[in-house]
Amino acid sequence: MGKNLFDKVWDTHRVGTLPSGEDQLFIGLHLIHEVTSPQAFGMIEDRNLKVLYPERTFATVDHIVPTKSQQRPFADPLSEEMMSALETNVRNHGIRFFGLETEHQGIVHIIGPELGLTQPGMTIACGDSHTSTHGALGAIAIGIGTTQIRDVLASQTLGMSRPKVRRITIDGEIGNGVYSKDIILKIIETLGVKAGIGYAYEYRGSAIETLDMEARLTVCNMSIEGGARAGYINPDSVTVDYLRGRPFVPQGEEFERAATHWLSLASDPDAEFADEVKIAADEIEPMVAWGITPGQALGVTGNLPKLSEVAKEEREGVAKAFEHTSFREGSSIAGTDIDVAFIGSCTNSRITDLREAARIAEGKRVSSTVKALVVPGSKQVKAQAEREHLDEIFIAAGFEWREAGCSMCLAMNPDKLSGREVSASSSNRNFIGRQGSPGGRTLLMSPAMVAAAAIKGSVADVREMI
Repeated sequence: MGKNLFDKVWDTHRVGTLPSGEDQLFIGLHLIHEVTSPQAFGMIEDRNLKVLYPERTFATVDHIVPTKSQQRPFADPLSEEMMSALETNVRNHGIRFFGLETEHQGIVHIIGPELGLTQPGMTIACGDSHTSTHGALGAIAIGIGTTQIRDVLASQTLGMSRPKVRRITIDGEIGNGVYSKDIILKIIETLGVKAGIGYAYEYRGSAIETLDMEARLTVCNMSIEGGARAGYINPDSVTVDYLRGRPFVPQGEEFERAATHWLSLASDPDAEFADEVKIAADEIEPMVAWGITPGQALGVTGNLPKLSEVAKEEREGVAKAFEHTSFREGSSIAGTDIDVAFIGSCTNSRITDLREAARIAEGKRVSSTVKALVVPGSKQVKAQAEREHLDEIFIAAGFEWREAGCSMCLAMNPDKLSGREVSASSSNRNFIGRQGSPGGRTLLMSPAMVAAAAIKGSVADVREMI
């Protein structure tokens, strides 16, 4: 019986079994940022330890950085303190740091792939739940906590139990105006936010294979929102073409040898999976996550559920969502007024995301009732967008054009909702308070759908604007 990619990579990196019964995995790439790493550095220094392999750890700053003005010191003292702590730690331990003064600063899950740090067959760890993003290139990428960051810094290994692998197949042709964000929202809506507990997800099928790499990154990014420990896509020619020539990948003949190895990691035709799920691509329409979890989602032409018709085990969560949002049972999601439109985050702030949003915004104007902002995921994305004059399109339409950072995805920087504002957001979470206001309401959708909502002033079917 053949093996799937997850098991191939896991077995290659397994260095032993711990007394707990967990496997001890060697971590090939460790990514850190300013929020979850300071305590981990303090832990190893308290024990007089050093970072074992500093050349395998790379740092950036993203969560707390302002996107309107990045002048130092930051206005928020705590943000400045975290920034200074990271700068001190990377300097003391000889770690490569993509700081604000460099051309490569950006959201950690944006810069890893774009620099070629992320490569097929790697084990990757980062103190951030959306580390699953990197699985799009055929890696095992896992979000970890501060104690585990300490372990990787000190030993370059992690103790983990091996998850089962579920294969999710999306076959068929993706419709016009339907994007990778819609695919992953449909998967989570279908399976639920807890279905992935104890699993890694392998995404496959003709609809997945036709996606470019940046779209694949979006799909894998939200694996954690479905409860999965990791998500990945098998390496193919799209993977190889994406990585060719990037700064941290091998070059020349060495790259061709590496590419041959990468392709061999794909799941074998007779590989075993613990579970399989199939979804037809032509049944997916532009999606909107309306409630307080990404699983509370529906197509843009649909109506919100009626509580009496919701499955018994889901009724409490849906009731809580209605209580928080004040939306009406059975009402159409299209036409829901918004106050804020946010295009950005590690889910959807790459150049292809901005191109699609700009295509919708070009020649139009943001509604007078909406505050709209576009936040590139990295300085490289920002520079590329400006070379393509996308910034001019957004600004002319009435969007704010910002510096690179996590921005309004989470409430760790100045970009936040206020009061009961409703946000159309291309980010990954619509939890209560996630965007900064306990009363704020977040609607998750693709960047193109966010642009359409910003222009209309309410949730709109982007297919009518293409």
